[in-house]
Amino acid sequence: MTETSSDRQDPIKVMVVDDHPMWRDAVARDLAESGFEVVATAGDGDQAVRRAKAAAPDVLVLDLNLPAKPGVQVCKEVVAANPALRVLVLSASGEHADVLEAVKSGATGYLLKSASTGELQDAVRRTAVGDPVFTPGLAGLVLGEYRRLASEPGPAPDTDEPRAPRLTDRETEVLRLVAKGLSYKQIAERLVISHRTVQNHVQNTLGKLQLHNRVELVRYAIERGLDDE
Repeated sequence: MTETSSDRQDPIKVMVVDDHPMWRDAVARDLAESGFEVVATAGDGDQAVRRAKAAAPDVLVLDLNLPAKPGVQVCKEVVAANPALRVLVLSASGEHADVLEAVKSGATGYLLKSASTGELQDAVRRTAVGDPVFTPGLAGLVLGEYRRLASEPGPAPDTDEPRAPRLTDRETEVLRLVAKGLSYKQIAERLVISHRTVQNHVQNTLGKLQLHNRVELVRYAIERGLDDE
């Protein structure tokens, strides 16, 4: 039987980072009551980095406005230490600059604090399997930024890519749909394959291209015009 995000046996391990104790506790409680395993919480940036390394959550629910160390820096450090960790930003700010900075720092998704408990739970589940999750209206902004980044000259492409890695036809097909902004679920439906198979293709492609996350993968695809095919 094919495994999906909904039938995984182990609960998703979550860590909640926010400098407001009442908000942090409420989010942690709501997630725990809905079946997630809350493995840690933190109230400032330094504490967040230390505890994330020790607790090894699947998903880090992260506020950007933190004392000691800003959320974007926390995101960079925890993702660098553990590339498998997914970061879902949960912020009061819908400013485009904040959203883009979070994504460039390695965040998988960005949700506003005005989201409902159900929306947060769904976002954590989708983030855990690598789907990009954004408050409505922000996804287009992020894809536009991918395109802008891809249009900028990259550093020394000749030395950066001594030889082009060989992707299978199906890996290229999945990569093209990722570049168009489709979620893993949408790609699975489009290609009539399982969600798990899509994940496997993405992971294989990341390995072949020596990339670390979906942000880098989308940029790679757009640089090569795959989103226009």
